[in-house]
Amino acid sequence: MFGKRLRAARIARKYTQPALAACVDVALRSYQCYEQGTRYPSYDLLVKFADILNVPTDWLLERDEYLHSLGVHVDVPL
Repeated sequence: MFGKRLRAARIARKYTQPALAACVDVALRSYQCYEQGTRYPSYDLLVKFADILNVPTDWLLERDEYLHSLGVHVDVPL
């Protein structure tokens, strides 16, 4: 689930929910909904999350099998 990966990357990079929400300019409640899986970010916001957290968008979207089928191995250090 997107929310679990977003949360894991945020914690690994030592961001609090309010700090990451402020970095991408969204309300804290909206950010919390992303982590809970009740809302999903726009494409632009997804890219911002990936850039700030230094992870591929495909990793956040759990497209690991697709990447492996292309011969791409994404190991995200958490």
